[in-house]
Amino acid sequence: MPILRRFLENHLKDDMPKLKPVVEDGRVPKGDKLKRKVETLLSGADAFDHVIALTDVYTGNQDFDDGNDAIQKMNFWAGGEPRFHPHAAQHDFEAWLLPYWDKVKVLSKSNMAKPFGNPEDVNHGNPPAYRLKQAYRQGDTRKDYKKTVDAGKILAGEDLGVAVAACPHLKAFVNTIIHTICGKPAIP
Repeated sequence: MPILRRFLENHLKDDMPKLKPVVEDGRVPKGDKLKRKVETLLSGADAFDHVIALTDVYTGNQDFDDGNDAIQKMNFWAGGEPRFHPHAAQHDFEAWLLPYWDKVKVLSKSNMAKPFGNPEDVNHGNPPAYRLKQAYRQGDTRKDYKKTVDAGKILAGEDLGVAVAACPHLKAFVNTIIHTICGKPAIP
């Protein structure tokens, strides 16, 4: 969140919205459970103006075929609520870390080659999170990659715009905040 906030502050200046993450237990709710959750967040005394859902395609179950399928299903489950904005990290969040592979190599002390192609298309039975785990295990540090710790280290001091430019699903996510919610020009 701190990296996302800094990125958004650069684009929104004084119009920065209040962002309050609501973390689910490992995955986005499905069906009526998601609809009730969205309705609850958008109503009452402490109502949010908008709800943005963000999920990995890989949730441990085979709920989604790809990022677009995840977005369509979440939108359907939420009943087409116009203040609900579903987004998905194609495969997993770690795709958005692949543009910083040189830093991954430094932190993991690995010489593993950077995955080829668009970061959100990297998979072939070996999704981005697995590739990061492999780099960390093969590197001289011999430690495990931990999303909650290492993702922040990878992104620390980096320009999130690099990943936004390389990852269409990430760009759509930030443009929902910048353009759809805040009315500022979208990132092209």
